[in-house]
Amino acid sequence: MSLHPKIIDLTLDRVWRLLVALGNPERYLPPVIHIAGTNGKGSTLAMIRAGLEGGGCRVHAYTSPHLARFHERIRLAEGLISEPDLEAVLAECETANGPDSITYFEITTCAALLAFARNPADYTLLEVGLGGRLDATNVVKSPRLTVITPVSIDHQQYLGDTLPEIAGEKAGIIKQGVPCIVGPQEDAALEVIEAKAARLQAPLLVHGRDWHVWEEHGRLVYQDEQGLLDLPMPVLIGAHQVQNAGIAIAALRALGKGEAACKAALTKAEWPARLQRLRHGPLVEAAAGCELWLDGGHNPGAGLALAEALGRLPTRPLAMVCGMLNTKDIKGYLRPLAGLADQLVALSIPGEPNTLPADVTAAAAAEVGMKSSAAPDAHTAIRTIATAQPGCRILICGSLYLAGNVLRENG
Repeated sequence: MSLHPKIIDLTLDRVWRLLVALGNPERYLPPVIHIAGTNGKGSTLAMIRAGLEGGGCRVHAYTSPHLARFHERIRLAEGLISEPDLEAVLAECETANGPDSITYFEITTCAALLAFARNPADYTLLEVGLGGRLDATNVVKSPRLTVITPVSIDHQQYLGDTLPEIAGEKAGIIKQGVPCIVGPQEDAALEVIEAKAARLQAPLLVHGRDWHVWEEHGRLVYQDEQGLLDLPMPVLIGAHQVQNAGIAIAALRALGKGEAACKAALTKAEWPARLQRLRHGPLVEAAAGCELWLDGGHNPGAGLALAEALGRLPTRPLAMVCGMLNTKDIKGYLRPLAGLADQLVALSIPGEPNTLPADVTAAAAAEVGMKSSAAPDAHTAIRTIATAQPGCRILICGSLYLAGNVLRENG
């Protein structure tokens, strides 16, 4: 962190310099599937990975941020990177970089690419950290496939103020002649993506045109020019996960995978802190008979998706424990949830310099019509709610950073 003053500074110059010093590991990766978008990147990656592994493939995966442990970011074909292997690649990157300026995300991305290049696998899944065009993952000249999940307004301070500007950054992962799977998009975003693909002669497979997905009688139905698939609903909950599942299936079909892989994508995917039910641990015990759920969504689109997904659960009074970063549109996130929750208890995110103070979060909740208060920590918030509303559903939400703290505290 001391090598560069900014946590986020989008450029590829420092990454290219370090990759050259490391012998260009990005050139020796197993075939790459590169995934960008605003919402759904992680869930889509998890489903693609489950599908590929269900078909017998060995898969590397790079995701961010981590929740409980850094090792979650670098998944080798045999599992999360080991402590000795992580120490070794980080030390090698640090030595190769020397005193030159580089960000935390840049040097750790280079470490991941180094680990992936040295371990055999059939595919490498790379999730963009922020944007796409200037993201540290955008260094593979010819990926096997690119994927763009739904694009919406987020991270305006880095990506631009308008949807077309943000879509242009996401579309920066499109490469010459490389097929690109495009999830559901607003027209303004799709126009930018299509224009970029046309310039690079990259074939597009676009939701609503080249493939379709919908829920019917408790099943997921997918259709493209290859035919129709009747599949189980995704184990990940919500209408947005139906759309993410469609993106994953489109990617698997583009890779030549069959129905068994598509079924595995839906039934075997695991993705923590995406409306995850917590069933064991100290925080569950503090909930004293209340259901305890965890979600890391943090922008208005995620708020809408979360509200829809909650509506699919059996009816039960809902209380929220919420902590957010000061870079987020908190009222935009909370508005879709305001009519569902009986109360919200606000937290400051522990150890996070960019947290919104709990009282500010509580005030924002009150402005959108929610009964709100503040608590010093998650344990206190949960006990307060459980005492006031025995047997209710408690949702901890608002930030992946808060979700990581909760998972660590809950053991």
